[in-house]
Amino acid sequence: MAPGTPRDSDTSPDLLVEIVETLEAHGLASDSYQLHDAVDVEALEQLLASSTGDVEVRFTVEGIQLAVTHNGVDVILDEPAGAPDQ
Repeated sequence: MAPGTPRDSDTSPDLLVEIVETLEAHGLASDSYQLHDAVDVEALEQLLASSTGDVEVRFTVEGIQLAVTHNGVDVILDEPAGAPDQ
């Protein structure tokens, strides 16, 4: 999709870039993985755009767990075993 192309959804203007930037911010070099092996970004955008409720899609890239929602991309941090829920 070309920059500035209007979109009919509430998803990020460039979900792919947001996912890559999130992975890089957590220490994963962009040349160390193939994102398409973990997730189909176009299908993910379509899923988010077509949902009427809260949707969260989780997947892992090179050991980094991500959660993608209408609000963006977040890293899921493992809690230590036995950690109390608060």
